Amino acid sequence: MNLLEIQEITERYQAENGEIFALDHISFSMKEGEFLSIVGPSGCGKSTLLSIIAGLVSPSSGRILLGGREVVGIDPRIGYMLQKDNLLEWRTIWKNAILGLELRRRLDRESLARTQELLKSYGLWEFREKYPSQLSGGMRQRAALIRTLATSPEVLLLDEAFSALDYQTRLAVTDDVYQILRRENITTLMVTHDIPESISMGDRVLILTGRPARVKELLPIDLGPDRTPLSCRDDPRFSRYFNHIWKELKEDG
Repeated sequence: MNLLEIQEITERYQAENGEIFALDHISFSMKEGEFLSIVGPSGCGKSTLLSIIAGLVSPSSGRILLGGREVVGIDPRIGYMLQKDNLLEWRTIWKNAILGLELRRRLDRESLARTQELLKSYGLWEFREKYPSQLSGGMRQRAALIRTLATSPEVLLLDEAFSALDYQTRLAVTDDVYQILRRENITTLMVTHDIPESISMGDRVLILTGRPARVKELLPIDLGPDRTPLSCRDDPRFSRYFNHIWKELKEDG
């Protein structure tokens, strides 16, 4: 059974220079625990699609089902991580980690214990009284992820979540985050412009056309059950996936 279903999502909106046709009948589904990477030409509407799934934007037509129930508006079952970590500099790492729980008025013993366990499991417990400015970029991103996971989302949306990091840090963080999400069995959609990143993290890659975005291909990625984002880049199949996706994107570039 599918956990998430995107059904015929179309989006048109009015801009100063006229109507923009952003998304054209986008449909796909995801099973629990699956990781889906989304790539497409620049400006094709990838982030718009994520905003609609997150409930921040209402589509012109179509609907989203999560666990068989339609998503209407912002849904607590869906977590969203943006390009910037958006940690509050005046709050400690612990206070940042529980921010989502505060906003949802869920500071109960069970939720706080889960947040504490997440910080311990992923190497940030000893930094809980530090401030974001005292952490490296990779640690900040991990803290932002823990803040999102503390609310126990069923689906996580990542919108270019690693693009602000330098290349070396980005490789380490994607490996780190991938293993956290696998361990927590979080269903994840990731928008990225980085083709190697889409391959190394995704179970499938959703390739979109240029605007208005349509589904061009849903490409299964088979790089072994024990792969990690770092290890799979040495797999000879990796370059074949890269060349295939590059060719598809180039046709719409």
